[in-house]
Amino acid sequence: MDRIEAMRVFVAALDEGSLAGAGRRLGRSPAAVSRAIAFLERHVGAELLHRTTRSLRLSEAGERYAAACRRVLVDLEEADLCVLGERAAPRGTLTITAPPISGEEILRPVIDAYLEAYPAVSVNLLLLDRSANLVEEGVDVALRVGELPDSAMVAVRVGGDVRRVVVAAPRYLAEHPRIVEPADLAKHRIVTTTHFGHDTWVFPPAPGGAVARSVHFKARLVVNSVRAALASAVDGHGVTRLYTYHVAERVMDGALRIVLRDAEPPPLPVHLVTPQGRTATPKVRAFLDFAAPRLRAAFARLSAEADALASQ
Repeated sequence: MDRIEAMRVFVAALDEGSLAGAGRRLGRSPAAVSRAIAFLERHVGAELLHRTTRSLRLSEAGERYAAACRRVLVDLEEADLCVLGERAAPRGTLTITAPPISGEEILRPVIDAYLEAYPAVSVNLLLLDRSANLVEEGVDVALRVGELPDSAMVAVRVGGDVRRVVVAAPRYLAEHPRIVEPADLAKHRIVTTTHFGHDTWVFPPAPGGAVARSVHFKARLVVNSVRAALASAVDGHGVTRLYTYHVAERVMDGALRIVLRDAEPPPLPVHLVTPQGRTATPKVRAFLDFAAPRLRAAFARLSAEADALASQ
């Protein structure tokens, strides 16, 4: 059996979550899929998958091998497409990752329009509250909010005015001590997300100071969902910290109020990020060219809304 083809079967089984799903995707019988994976396991001398009648679970060795398989398959695709160059039309599956709310509300409409423009491409959109390892997890493009570390990634800036704001419901603020400076948060019930910090929020130095202000707390609620933190704050259960585009609608309708405006950190940039060399792939290059101007327009609109919040 061809090892590269067996790798494709293995990765398809992981993506689909079952041998039968991989078979449907590749036009193979479940028995043929099972044989391909068994072939790989014999080749590497280790069990790659723990199989049950309902699910697949990677072994420790399987996790490392799956990451390597994804890299190999991407490299092969890029090699083929580099030869085809401009003659190659965008096609295949494009894997994109983004934070949940910005992915659902800002990026998803752009993806829908991209799919209409390029019918030979399909998209796998992963909404994650963490930064995926693009190479190891087989991701083509990521939408990232925040300063980027130095890396070999290609970054296309699509926004630059995302503010981090502290908010609470007016009735909560009326019933608890005033919040005038970051240190006052120690007297309050904190609702935080895993993305913004379990037990510490950092603010810029005080006027005339040089040391950032770190506020340590024991959160009353820690969630891995922005929507959950937002709902808890709206219901009056505490103070939370989110991006302006998370809270804009609820601030405008009076359900939340921004506090500590004078202590906000500088606005954050937004980028589309892709691994080096991936831009040679037509589906990636076409997506960056298509999505970047549309995302810039969307984030410019959100920036204008954030400016309007300053008067609330």
